[in-house]
Amino acid sequence: MTEFTQDDLLRYLYGETSEKKTAAIRAALRKDAKLRGDFDQLKSLQNKLDQLKASPSKKTIDNILKYAATKQSNVQTH
Repeated sequence: MTEFTQDDLLRYLYGETSEKKTAAIRAALRKDAKLRGDFDQLKSLQNKLDQLKASPSKKTIDNILKYAATKQSNVQTH
């Protein structure tokens, strides 16, 4: 049986494997409970990552706006 790495499973998860490798991984997932468990764990992590919403802090936004205001005033005075 072919051994698949975590990288192989990640590529499969994101649809980045060749047709041949995709078929081989699908067959292995049906037969190998440990591989299926590893894949399920990666899939779960992917779902959690997809739910994360990242946004800058208020302090970061304020600093950007302050910087932009100083640049804008420098442009207007020249």
